[in-house]
Amino acid sequence: MSQHMIAIDLDGTTLNNQSKLTPLTIQILQKLDHMGHLVCIVTGRPYRTSKEIYQVLNLVTPMVNFNGAYCHFPDRPEWLASYYHELDREIVFDLFNRQDELGIQLVCAEGKERLYTSSMNLPESPYYPAEDASYQKLSRQTLIHNPIAVTLFTSEADQIPIQKKIMASYPNQVSVRTWGGEIPVLEVVSKNLHKAVGVKTIADFYHIPRQNILAFGDEDNDLEMIEFAGHGVAMSNAIQPLKDIANDITEHSNDQDGLAHYLIDYFNLSFN
Repeated sequence: MSQHMIAIDLDGTTLNNQSKLTPLTIQILQKLDHMGHLVCIVTGRPYRTSKEIYQVLNLVTPMVNFNGAYCHFPDRPEWLASYYHELDREIVFDLFNRQDELGIQLVCAEGKERLYTSSMNLPESPYYPAEDASYQKLSRQTLIHNPIAVTLFTSEADQIPIQKKIMASYPNQVSVRTWGGEIPVLEVVSKNLHKAVGVKTIADFYHIPRQNILAFGDEDNDLEMIEFAGHGVAMSNAIQPLKDIANDITEHSNDQDGLAHYLIDYFNLSFN
């Protein structure tokens, strides 16, 4: 079989409901990597909370973070196709000042390796491990560079109204998407950025035709990637709008090794 790019979302797709990789998922993704296919993580997460997953899978491929705002090859800063798109830090400070008005509970500005937060009382979550030393209190004195993304915590019921207000405030500057799994959030990145931008960048660099791009996802922030891929697959636990545009739907959920079982069948894999 010719080389394929396999673009995998993490939360709700590759990871189970405990935000962990299962032994079967690790085995199948590593087998495909050894066969010469390009297994690429494409996630809304920052690199700091996806690095360990990349290392456990023993990948040597580019990856996409922040829903397409950051495309890079870990430990290879010279990779020619790498990019990152900054967000004007004045937007961060404006959102910070409008927290009460908008109904935002927490503002987190993300740099490549550092998090700037409006409160150090972060939720218990794999996205914000308590032992991480890269956190700083958000202020004009600490956030001196433009970030890549801003994560906003709010109630699930308020997400869409807040999303509309932010888009109305900065119509030509930002894109706002939902993601999160166990902790739903809004993520603000520069205008017209999404996961498909990163997927296309990697595929073009390796001369992988669109029909050989296989992508898996479950949430709103996977829509463009699933639509762009030659074969876009929604998880059985995915939101209905994603299932509606996908080429196929997994039989099993992310908590039942749905990704691994689908890949076994698609590539006709045999393993011990």
